[in-house]
Amino acid sequence: MKFRQKYLRRAFVGLIAFVSLIGFSFSRPGERLFDIAKNLDLYASVFKELNKFYVDDVNPNLAVKTSIDALLKSFDPYTVYYPEDELEDFMTMTTGKYQGIGIVLAEINDEYRVAYVDENSPASKAGLGIGDQLISVNGIKISDTPEAEPSKLLKGQAGTSLDISILKIDESTTKTIHLKRETVQINNVIYSGIIRPGVGYISLEEFNASATKELKTALTTLRQAGMQKLILDLRENPGGLLTQAVDICNLFLAKETKIVETRGKVEEWNKTYTALNTSFDSDIPLIILINGHSASAAEIVAGVMQDYDRAVLIGKKSYGKGLVQVTRDLPYRTKMKITTAKYYIPSGRCIQAIDYQHKNSEGQAIAYKDSSIKTFKTQNGRTVVDGGGILPDILIGKDLMSSSFTQALMKQYMIFLYACHYQKNHPKIASAESFVFSENDMNDFQNWLKNQKFTYESPVEKQVRIAIDLAKKDQAYAGLETSMSALKSEWSSSTTKELLAHKQEIISLIEQEIILHYYLQKGVNQWSFSKDPVILESLNLFNQPQKFQEILAKKNK
Repeated sequence: MKFRQKYLRRAFVGLIAFVSLIGFSFSRPGERLFDIAKNLDLYASVFKELNKFYVDDVNPNLAVKTSIDALLKSFDPYTVYYPEDELEDFMTMTTGKYQGIGIVLAEINDEYRVAYVDENSPASKAGLGIGDQLISVNGIKISDTPEAEPSKLLKGQAGTSLDISILKIDESTTKTIHLKRETVQINNVIYSGIIRPGVGYISLEEFNASATKELKTALTTLRQAGMQKLILDLRENPGGLLTQAVDICNLFLAKETKIVETRGKVEEWNKTYTALNTSFDSDIPLIILINGHSASAAEIVAGVMQDYDRAVLIGKKSYGKGLVQVTRDLPYRTKMKITTAKYYIPSGRCIQAIDYQHKNSEGQAIAYKDSSIKTFKTQNGRTVVDGGGILPDILIGKDLMSSSFTQALMKQYMIFLYACHYQKNHPKIASAESFVFSENDMNDFQNWLKNQKFTYESPVEKQVRIAIDLAKKDQAYAGLETSMSALKSEWSSSTTKELLAHKQEIISLIEQEIILHYYLQKGVNQWSFSKDPVILESLNLFNQPQKFQEILAKKNK
């Protein structure tokens, strides 16, 4: 108890010292300093009372972590606190490296299944496949471990051994596999290749510390293979390190070209980043693909290339994250990632979509109003706008899982589990490029789904159910209950109707999931070259060089 009281006193003294350091930066230091000191005193008092009198033991680490998370959440979702036990995950995000066997697990119906396998990882070499069920690690049953622990059991120092018990999709008995952990590199470039004569394609999934190096290696290999044009795919890329975005822009822009500027409250965060090196290729015809999940560093690359009329952007409007974070060290081996600035690309625009400074009546951040959106000009005089992501030059593509029904299928792992079922009954399939999920296969999926614990309520069904419940409680509407119940019965076959309504969307998702099970991510990319409408539009544009140049040269009004 003495240690706990001493610890609380030290923590409180530290907080007051913190106040004394930051208080003078406010416009009214005396008043603001008093408010901070008062509220920290209140917080310490509340914690002290809880610790002393609450009926159950108070976990100080959990309590403080919860309060810090709630505090930071009130600012924006990117300002985050990392306690000591989460630093490993933080470093993995930054460096793209971790020590383990190279798989991602998913908890499905109280079972842990392999949801992803890194190519060339210890797991891949040992024959682990997507869909395999993990039973135990070094004799510890997965069913006996707390949530999130299975992944921790698989990690450990490179070179150490572990035995895992698994149940393969196509087998009825478990088997034990002996593995050695390695340093696993999470690749930024998940695919690169020549997809049509002279046309290179690179899919960049992240912007961790090795992104530029990987991309340059891929570019060099493709150039040697005859690449004359390039499609750079940044769809689903959530971003990463700002410095990597700058260096990747430099690959396609001349030395000393201005790339991005950051502006914050503190002078030291106001910086201008320029291209420091000779470009890899400042002339190659370039198409960049983006969508609603392209964010942050991915938007910097896409936006900078658009501002300099260096690339044609194809796809859907990007996410709209124009905020910059830096990492600060805190006591006791903890860290904090804090939003310190906004970034501005060469035209002068910031593409931040959400205004976190102003909240609505429910305390939620809101999108910037259309009236606040400003127009800017690219180098060739094309009109572009700020305040809501990067708008591509050619708008095309439909988001997969656009319907609530498809989202329900994915959220309840129905597509994944059906792919496991399919793989169990089909030892081999056609190549990734030629695989087709047939009409008979779709009928099989529909029959299989009937026997699963799949639940779905459409938005209309939900409203009808609510109306029926209200009618039951109000005698004035009692007569309507029968009519509305009859209306509800019309949706008894809603799953069948939804399957028909979103058939092509579902087939596309199933095809990709099945191919992922057999050929991993490389296979999914190969499948997309003849099926993905955005890639097909890009190839079509490359076949029209005059139109390509007109898009970049025209001055829209």
